[in-house]
Amino acid sequence: MQGKVALVTGGVGGIGTAVCQELANRGCKIAANYLEGVDDGLGWQAKQKELGFDFMVVAGNVSDFDSSVEMVKTVTEQLGAIDILVNCAGITKDGTLKKMKKEQWYDVINVNLNSVFNVTKPVIDSMLDRGVENGRIINISSVNGQKGQLGQTNYSAAKAGMHGFTMALAQEVAKKKITVNTISPGYIATAMVMAIPEEVRNKIIATVPVGRLAEPSEIAHTVAFLADERSGFITGANIAINGGLHMGP
Repeated sequence: MQGKVALVTGGVGGIGTAVCQELANRGCKIAANYLEGVDDGLGWQAKQKELGFDFMVVAGNVSDFDSSVEMVKTVTEQLGAIDILVNCAGITKDGTLKKMKKEQWYDVINVNLNSVFNVTKPVIDSMLDRGVENGRIINISSVNGQKGQLGQTNYSAAKAGMHGFTMALAQEVAKKKITVNTISPGYIATAMVMAIPEEVRNKIIATVPVGRLAEPSEIAHTVAFLADERSGFITGANIAINGGLHMGP
């Protein structure tokens, strides 16, 4: 992967950060996306520099098509054409459907699902136009997109939709040697999860057969595995990383 350009949406988040670091350690040039006014992209960049990582940060609202196109254009101009795209941006706005407001529904669908089209469209167009080989699209979904979750009709629908997108696009571009895959994590030890009261967190862990949360680095390792040129025969797949919480067919 030496010298390849990777764009990670939601790159300044817990999983996104681990993905950026792992791909950088494999030789990639990294662009980490953040949402201006919500994320401290420049502060994150400075902290990563202290750790020895020289990442580009790029502002962009992935729920908006024009903003996403401009973001891809900025990365291409500064780092080069994108070889690896990791769609990692996501939010939750939970509530039972009876109590869910339409804004909760549309915000989650826009950020978690429509963003996958918004960012992938300009990236895949570029890959096809320039005849890239070993292009990689990797979508970060969720175990709750596979099994559903009470109070998350919006999130579960968006995350399930991500893999439908994966399977269809994988068939469109397979002969061009571009792969498209999904990763569906379970409960991950991000700052957000670790901020949950310990008693509640322990109840969550008790539902996981391996008896622990995953580390963000474990998700990042699988991203790097799929991004590797030697993974070119894997496409349209959904790799579950959930500690045995859900074992689908």
